[in-house]
Amino acid sequence: MISRDSIVALSSGRLPAGVAVIRISGPQTRFVIETIAGGRVKDRAVVLRKFRAPDGSVLDNGLVVFFPGPASFTGEDVAEFHVHGGRAVVARMLDAITGFDGVRHADPGEFTRRAFLNGKVDLVETEALADLVNAETEAQRRFAVQNAEGVQSELYLSWRRRLIHARAMIEAEIDFADEDDVPGSVSDTVWSDVRAMIDEIDRHVAGFRAAEIIRDGFEVVILGAPNAGKSSLFNALARRDAAIVTDEPGTTRDLLEVVLDLEGLRVRLTDTAGLREAAGKVEAIGIEKARAKADSADLLLLLQDVAEPQALASIPSAIPALQVGTKRDLLDSQAAASVAKRYDHVISVVDGAGVDALLAEIGWRAARAAGSAGDILPSRLRHVELLGEANRHLHRAVDGRAIGQELRAEELRLAADRLGRIVGAIDVEDMLDVIFAQFCIGK
Repeated sequence: MISRDSIVALSSGRLPAGVAVIRISGPQTRFVIETIAGGRVKDRAVVLRKFRAPDGSVLDNGLVVFFPGPASFTGEDVAEFHVHGGRAVVARMLDAITGFDGVRHADPGEFTRRAFLNGKVDLVETEALADLVNAETEAQRRFAVQNAEGVQSELYLSWRRRLIHARAMIEAEIDFADEDDVPGSVSDTVWSDVRAMIDEIDRHVAGFRAAEIIRDGFEVVILGAPNAGKSSLFNALARRDAAIVTDEPGTTRDLLEVVLDLEGLRVRLTDTAGLREAAGKVEAIGIEKARAKADSADLLLLLQDVAEPQALASIPSAIPALQVGTKRDLLDSQAAASVAKRYDHVISVVDGAGVDALLAEIGWRAARAAGSAGDILPSRLRHVELLGEANRHLHRAVDGRAIGQELRAEELRLAADRLGRIVGAIDVEDMLDVIFAQFCIGK
């Protein structure tokens, strides 16, 4: 239920800043801005005004714009004050605005919540707006914009419309088989389409890992024996001294992580403790963490000192891996050429040899795992779970000849309900609309 309070909040970034944007939404909006801005403000026009508190004291000079509902982000009357971005200015403006009856500070996400409740965005678009605000890379931005524009929602709604139509056809055949307007035996066509939809949903759900990579990052874990050059490579790729580098074995005891932006994709790089059997209690814990992290990686970098190679045991074979020879600078050119055949990359962090090529391959593998920029992917585990439930109902429907058409139609309803829950569009009456739009029943 939508509150009748008006809400206000700072909608721009961290203070201090050059400009701060204060947003207000709700029934008191027009009264508040006309009082503070000293008169009526033309709809959707940005105007310069002197802002005053109700007691007449000057708050600031700035811009104000008014968006009358329902043609606004929240569907209510909305206004924005653009003021100087000092902490004292913003605090005084917020104090003055919340001093009006019926106006309070907004709860987290409340503007978007009102937009959803007023039908301005659906649940998937709401989640995409959150992703857009949190986007750090170009791939995250493109993915969020695509979903905020409703591409993902339209896919789920199109499946739902097909199921509503399928259920309408089955129930029409059950209830109105003697009517001339109802074509005989539509079941074969309906169940064929449902089977096709099951395959479509399965393929869509299979793209969730690519969506996770876009949103959360491509996981790259560096493994190797002590002193194999793991932390040196970690620092070189991070372009800063993020890890301690010494000649003493076992320097790295815990997991160290940096985030890289490679070709617009988020890549999370993790340095780990050197893998060896004989280790102290603290180092052993670090080694165990390294192995656990490796099990969940998207790519492993298996480092080996080309001058003093040590074999690694217990490496997860199911995870893609690159064999990386390190300390190339310790070999002459002939020896370096000889050992290169044993590795995917041979590098030196001292002179930078091979590092750019390794970085380029990591970026290429991350891009391949993330898929095409135009792919429609499930962006939340919530979507995947509901899509899985929908498909289970669809399987029961197409495989349930023994349970009768009525129960099979009910399975279609339950599947459509799960799809509706993804976008927040549940309407039990729309199935009847389809029936009466398709047939002249009872005429």
